[in-house]
Amino acid sequence: MLSQFKAALCLVILLCTVSVPLQAATLPGMAALATAASPATPAVKEPIVQGGLLGAISSSIDDVQGRLDINEHLVEAWRKRADGAADEVDQLVNQPSARSAWSVAGDFALLTCLWIGLFALLWLLGGLLTKRLCQQRVLLTRERGQALLGYVLPFTLPAVISLLLTLYFSQLLQPSAGRALALSLAYATSSGIFVASLLMSLAVLFNIGHKRSAVRIIRRNVPRPLFVMGFLVALSDALTSPQIAHRLGDNLTSSIAVFTGMAASLIFGWLVIRMRRPVAHLIRILPLNQRLGQPAVRETLRIFSGLWYWPILLMVLVSVIDLIGIGDDNQQVLRCALFTTLLLIATVFLSTLLQHLFKSPTVQAVQRSGAYKERFLSLSHALLRILMAIAFIDILGRIWGVSLFEFAVSNAVGRAISDSLSRIGLIFLVTWLVWVVLDTAIQEALKPAVSKRNARQPSTRVKTILPLLRNAIKIILVVICAITTMANLGINVAPFLAGAGVVGLAIGFGSQQLVQDVITGLFIIIEDTLSIGDWVVLDSGHAGTVEGLTIRTLRLRDGKGFVHSVPFGQIKAVTNQSRQFAFAFFSVQFTYDTDVDKAIVLIREAGRSISEDPFLKYNLQGPLEVFGIDKMDLNGVTLTAQFRTVSGGQYAVNRAFNIRLKKAVDNSPWVHFAQTYPQQVIVHERHGDKPEADPALPAS
Repeated sequence: MLSQFKAALCLVILLCTVSVPLQAATLPGMAALATAASPATPAVKEPIVQGGLLGAISSSIDDVQGRLDINEHLVEAWRKRADGAADEVDQLVNQPSARSAWSVAGDFALLTCLWIGLFALLWLLGGLLTKRLCQQRVLLTRERGQALLGYVLPFTLPAVISLLLTLYFSQLLQPSAGRALALSLAYATSSGIFVASLLMSLAVLFNIGHKRSAVRIIRRNVPRPLFVMGFLVALSDALTSPQIAHRLGDNLTSSIAVFTGMAASLIFGWLVIRMRRPVAHLIRILPLNQRLGQPAVRETLRIFSGLWYWPILLMVLVSVIDLIGIGDDNQQVLRCALFTTLLLIATVFLSTLLQHLFKSPTVQAVQRSGAYKERFLSLSHALLRILMAIAFIDILGRIWGVSLFEFAVSNAVGRAISDSLSRIGLIFLVTWLVWVVLDTAIQEALKPAVSKRNARQPSTRVKTILPLLRNAIKIILVVICAITTMANLGINVAPFLAGAGVVGLAIGFGSQQLVQDVITGLFIIIEDTLSIGDWVVLDSGHAGTVEGLTIRTLRLRDGKGFVHSVPFGQIKAVTNQSRQFAFAFFSVQFTYDTDVDKAIVLIREAGRSISEDPFLKYNLQGPLEVFGIDKMDLNGVTLTAQFRTVSGGQYAVNRAFNIRLKKAVDNSPWVHFAQTYPQQVIVHERHGDKPEADPALPAS
């Protein structure tokens, strides 16, 4: 929300900068043209703005720079005010008076010392009274009460009382410039102390729980800037009063009031920016029961805590601009600033309400309503927030006397800008809608079933192809949206497209192996030769589980845990051992004196024990098939059998069958495993190399 508000504020400043001077410059010219032209004179056609949005903005800026002369009027007005202030200072110094300068200075010193003495006395009495009261049993354990008395008794009440007593005693003196200046300083100082102590008294009321750290930061850094700000504001107000302005001079007092007001505004803006985080902490933190029981209030305060300082900074900006400008309609400016603040607060709360209406539903609600509905609700929420931002900008312009709608309708530059922005917005909206529909379809196809146990699960082929398809769709939509947006901005995209085509052709010729890898991988994926999770053996000698597929390579993890990346162009033949089913094949050799029937019985018993095993039976897809005697040779008789298993389950079944059959044969006296028949090795003796016979060894 904060980033969107900053973007909206920048757009408001840009449009106001472009539209206000433009209307002020063009409407008088159009009126003069209508007055000078006769009824028979044909209407002058408005110039056609070319170059898209950038061309329209450039034309408006050139028009404003050619017609705007506000800076010259402002400098001239300030020059006249400075000359008047200098004349008033000279007249104030050299004007003959019935009273001497020492008498005027004495009035100033007397009233100033009187205020200082009264405030010091009351400050001491307030401090002693605060210490006495803080020792009472009622306030002994109340930290906030002690801090509140520490601001009210030594500062707030002495500032008010000393000012009232100084005003009362000033009536005994004759009117003079010294008395007026002393009263202005006393009023400004008392106001600064009063404002600082009052705001700090309000701050200590929040000194509880997790807010203590923020209150401590505020109490340490805020009092002095608050005093200076209150002093400058009160001094500016005192100097603009009719009595003091008549005594010192209108231009002099107004000039000093402008500079003191600007200094107070800048200090206030700096203080707000510096204290934005502690104040946001005070606004956002709530007790635990309110955070749990009132989520709407919690969310509203959370959003407001991030935006609270923007209306204040806007008021400061308006105040500075109003002080710099030479005008008499200050009430209208302040009224507009107040309406702007109210509009901003209303927009924040309306945005919070929309966020709660369109908040993310639960998983069960999404399953009941469907993913498409949830995505389109999010899209509707985003569109409503955009429309609300546009309405905020238009209403803000109307508050300050500018109608963006009229500017977009009645002006050629405005029409060009609005048309370009409308087309760009439509392009983004269509691209967004297409992406939402396609991405939702892909995500739903990849999402496994949650509620039903026997629901259809996405295949490994789908898990392999759809992520690649999603990335390709994203790239295509981004490229198309970027090209059309640049075209509407007034950028000639023909050289860009031609250059991209040439570069693509050069890359294609220079990377034939890359193109071969991509095309081969595309056909491997389309033909469903392998998928993620399959155990494959390649003709290049690599074997392992498929962990990932990119647009160019295949990633395998072998039995030792090593990862191999193989380009698709190097794959000529693939042996996939993970499709549909597999066979656990057994080939067992027995001696000739073995009872074949009993050997077959032992094989069937081993197969039956595997079928009854609670862990191994899920790997089987059928009973054990015994084929009988497969062959006979010098080593013995070979019996064969097999299980049909799930893909990858044949290894566990093989190991379990071997263990069970070995134990059964060891316990049977009629069945024996055959051993390899020893082959005689004939070694030709060489003449002269016949070794002597060892008398200890028997003759062979």
